[in-house]
Amino acid sequence: MAFIGGGNMASAIIGGLIANGLPASQITVVEPFEAARDALKAKFGIDALPTASAALAGQDLVVWAVKPQTFKDAAAAAAPHTAQALHLSVAAGITTDSIAQWLGTGRIVRAMPNTPALVGKGMTGLFARPEVDAEGQALIERVIGTTGQLVWVDGEAKLDAVTALSGSGPAYVFLFLEAMTQAGVDMGLTAPQAYQLAVATFQGASELAARSDEPASVLRERVTSKGGTTYAAITHMQQAGLPQTFIAALRKAEARAQELAQEFGR
Repeated sequence: MAFIGGGNMASAIIGGLIANGLPASQITVVEPFEAARDALKAKFGIDALPTASAALAGQDLVVWAVKPQTFKDAAAAAAPHTAQALHLSVAAGITTDSIAQWLGTGRIVRAMPNTPALVGKGMTGLFARPEVDAEGQALIERVIGTTGQLVWVDGEAKLDAVTALSGSGPAYVFLFLEAMTQAGVDMGLTAPQAYQLAVATFQGASELAARSDEPASVLRERVTSKGGTTYAAITHMQQAGLPQTFIAALRKAEARAQELAQEFGR
């Protein structure tokens, strides 16, 4: 398979594939920046190419891991060599209609991963065009499955919601970690102590939620005894409108994903 772009997300997928037994010799990367090519070679033993060429011919799968604003130009360079391939895009905001027009094929799956893929704990939303058969979808699942979990959506527009929820989601968690750490410091803990407590709390609560059949509201209520410390904190957040503000923020992310398609998908 070939990767167009060799940044963080490409590295996460490549690392997962190699860890699961795919030889580095079966992976081709097109990466225009020399430093990034050198890093890929040092980390994975891959010889990356500076530009698209006939070396892309015969690839079964081409993974598009480029920035939205560079996708169209990159596609123009690669399209003459990749007509036979299945294409997987991890570029935010670029619709499969635009990609199909640029590449001359409808065999396209669009993905919205997130950065925990770098440690094998990613969450990826996937949408396949009708031209992608069951075999093609199975191949995508094997590839993306090396980075964590995945979920298929039945409409491409729903990927904007995936972007807002899980694609951008790690940043929301990091923001809360920052705030919790600062609160811990303000209350007398050291920064390392507060950060360890905050990170472990997110890890533990997420694992508990993942293993439970009960909704988050029930899990929350179980640790929120009326009149207790958790009740004091949760009540303050609710009265300050934090849940509504958070939901509105996610809708802003969804709207921005839609705008990206308009800006760079033409």
